[in-house]
Amino acid sequence: MAFLEKYFKLDERGSKVSTELIAGLTTFLAMAYILPVNAGMLSKVDGLTFGGVFIATALAAGLASIVMGLLANLPVALAPGMGLNAFFTYTLVFQMGLSAEAALAAVLVSGILFFIISVTGLRKLVIASIPGGLKFAVGAGIGFFITFIGLKNAGIIVANGATFVALGNLAHPTVLLGVFGILLVFVLHAKGNRFALIISIFATAILGLVLGVIFPDALMVTSNFQLGDWATYNGSVFTTFTNESAEFFSMPKYVSSPLGDAFGEFGSIFGIAFKGFGELFSTWSALGIIFALLFVDFFDTAGTLMAVGNQAGLINDEGEIVGSEKALLVDSIGTMSGAILGTSNVTSYIESATGIEQGGRTGLTSVVVGLLFVLSILIFPLLSVVTGVQVSTDIFGDGVFYSPVTAMALVLVGALMVGQLKEIDWKDMAIVIPAFLTIIFMLLTFSIATGIAVGFIFYPIVKLAQGKAKEVNIVMYVLSILFVLYFIVGATQ
Repeated sequence: MAFLEKYFKLDERGSKVSTELIAGLTTFLAMAYILPVNAGMLSKVDGLTFGGVFIATALAAGLASIVMGLLANLPVALAPGMGLNAFFTYTLVFQMGLSAEAALAAVLVSGILFFIISVTGLRKLVIASIPGGLKFAVGAGIGFFITFIGLKNAGIIVANGATFVALGNLAHPTVLLGVFGILLVFVLHAKGNRFALIISIFATAILGLVLGVIFPDALMVTSNFQLGDWATYNGSVFTTFTNESAEFFSMPKYVSSPLGDAFGEFGSIFGIAFKGFGELFSTWSALGIIFALLFVDFFDTAGTLMAVGNQAGLINDEGEIVGSEKALLVDSIGTMSGAILGTSNVTSYIESATGIEQGGRTGLTSVVVGLLFVLSILIFPLLSVVTGVQVSTDIFGDGVFYSPVTAMALVLVGALMVGQLKEIDWKDMAIVIPAFLTIIFMLLTFSIATGIAVGFIFYPIVKLAQGKAKEVNIVMYVLSILFVLYFIVGATQ
């Protein structure tokens, strides 16, 4: 214990080993959904398999999180990024026609460039050029963003063809479970319970198991069925029945791993990124692809670090998170190693804020998260209890993972993060306008990076309109132009 306290500076940051362990477990539970979701997303690509990508995801997240803890001593965990995996699958492969090898090669190259930026003075130059008000706007915007994710994961907010989003089916058992978790965590937090998150996660999971709402080998169908109608899935056969004629679901049994020969599948995708360079650089479009990946990865990470740094109280006199230079370096290492292992860009996760809220202040939190990711390879069937329930709106369509057990963590942390809005000077239109646009575009485009890009473009525009062009750092002008080019490239692909 003495070694851990000294290495991770626990006393200096007002933490202790037990607190860091609980924070690491909390963060892992909030992030664990990425294991089945990322594997399901990337396995749509020819040459990538569910089992192989699942192991690649676990190893990449585990390695990067452990290195983050040991090298940067920050309570920030990493894993393949949501949004980046969708870009990998639907844009690079399905739309642009790249093979799995070429797409992974693009991820690897973007990681190498990220590494170069991280080890040079360019990183600090970029971060220091960002006005304080915009940094707070990014943090608050991410708060709204992850709240939306939490409500979506709980099924409380759903897609709607007419209004884009709408209130979910509050009569559905899974949605009600999510509502219960959110109510419980807010009540406990309001009472000052420092274990509010971890208690709520386990209480919601236990309640779901007892009531039969959570079961890893079944699908709950939410359309074309009345309340009380259920569907179990066994292989390719659906059996429907109603609650009136059915008993409570039994507790899930530990069955043989559904990954099959997952390690064999992993062996088939390990290192294939090195085979894709020829195809990738056969056209000029490779430059746009790599820039897009680099852009999203860098600013997703920068935005996340700004947000969690403020929350954890780890901001130095220069307005940077302590150890940010090492954090970005670790992020780039994570992306490079992830590409070699067989997954899309690895990035810092805003869900780390759940562990910070639980008291995590050092890299020990991240090390715990990393170890749990590695161990999760062995306990996937049980892990599905807290990672989500697969709900299908169409028996013949793709399943959607709802995570009612961990949704409340994102909602609570999001509510706490929006408090950063009070730090913004609401009388300065040069900050208010880009701050507002940062937040609203981050939320409505479902992209942290897009929100940052829009805000950064409008900041110098407003300053120019005010006749205060000289007050804008030259780097902000450069970033604004690059972001405009990013949108142009994206529109012409």
